[in-house]
Amino acid sequence: MIYATPLLDFSSTTEPFPPHRIKAPAPKGPQKDAQTLKNIKKSIIFDRLVNNIIYSSMKVLFSTLIILPIILTSCNNDVVCHIEGKITSLENTTVYAVFEGEENNLLVDTVTFHKAGLFKIKLKEENYRQLTLFFNDKSEWFTVYLDPRTRRIRITGDIRSTTPLQVKGGRINNDLDALRKEMEPLLKEEREIRKSIIESTPEASNELISRAAGVKARIEDHALSYIHKNTDNPVAAILIKTYFYDPEDNRCLDELLSLLSPSLKDFYLVRELDRQNARAKRTALGASAPGFILHSIHGDTLRLDSLLHKKYILLSFTAPWCDICRIADLHLDEIYRTHDSERLEQILISLDDNMQNARKSLKDDTIRWNLVADSAGQASALLNLYNVSSLPRCFLINPEGKIILKTENGVEVQQTLDKLLANH
Repeated sequence: MIYATPLLDFSSTTEPFPPHRIKAPAPKGPQKDAQTLKNIKKSIIFDRLVNNIIYSSMKVLFSTLIILPIILTSCNNDVVCHIEGKITSLENTTVYAVFEGEENNLLVDTVTFHKAGLFKIKLKEENYRQLTLFFNDKSEWFTVYLDPRTRRIRITGDIRSTTPLQVKGGRINNDLDALRKEMEPLLKEEREIRKSIIESTPEASNELISRAAGVKARIEDHALSYIHKNTDNPVAAILIKTYFYDPEDNRCLDELLSLLSPSLKDFYLVRELDRQNARAKRTALGASAPGFILHSIHGDTLRLDSLLHKKYILLSFTAPWCDICRIADLHLDEIYRTHDSERLEQILISLDDNMQNARKSLKDDTIRWNLVADSAGQASALLNLYNVSSLPRCFLINPEGKIILKTENGVEVQQTLDKLLANH
């Protein structure tokens, strides 16, 4: 898959975002069609807001868009950092500024740029570690890093140029800027290919995706070399997060984190990666499935420990806005009709927080699904508990309570169950 590089480059993307964010993945192989490309392009909007923040946090975030500007402009504290500069070729002078701290600490404001691209942002709180600016209706973004010792950061460049924006101010930003210059030919090539994919037909996109994968591999090699040579530099942790963090497989993360100098153990991003690594291990294949108590839209109580008696449990995470999350697309109806409910229990976890909508979606279905909606935040909580970073996502749990399959592919679930339950 092709992931964005917002920490090193300024660009819109063809894949939704790095792997630590909720996304609808592209099907493998030749299944990529016009609808798939539409899903990919649609997914990029505003999903760089948070690092591993689940849907429940996203709902809070959008509600704060109305009230947080007051906090920014009315606070009487001294300004802790000035972020200013000149960014030209903007299509829209309204820019979203998203400040991120630890433990999902977020502050969102809108900034109006001068027509000439001039801007100034005054941060009056010290609890934030990075700022992401979203341009052109949130389709493009750029991240800078905040340090209490750095009082002024300057960003300059042309948004439409293949040359990355330049950032000055603070060790991390200065070192990243130097690294961007080293990698400039690769970053330019990657950005040009991503733009071409957005504008391409489904037939032409496969070749472009293959080219992009090759460029991405070369960028990752450069990043890996930098990490090995600069184990005491916070930029190494940023590169690990950007290129090598996979919520489904923590083996690479374990290895790379072990390379970092002990002097970085208190760097906020290293602490975050340690937490995410622990979450990934919690739902690794072979791990004991985290327990839960849920309430379906029919009022039934669903407890993992009560359901396991000689049964397999299939947890399927979906959302109403996810075009590839439908029951039929995941083959869940076929699975239901094929396998005895005495041997398999299916639970649908929907991020729909409207109970009426959830019931309406199943009104004409002949199957009485164990559907859990998000009206009380229980779906969001389970999403976090199971470290779900993409939608759809299915977990198959065996009668011993172990996770034996994680996938977004309904066919894979169906084939696995056919083999497991063939003799029952």
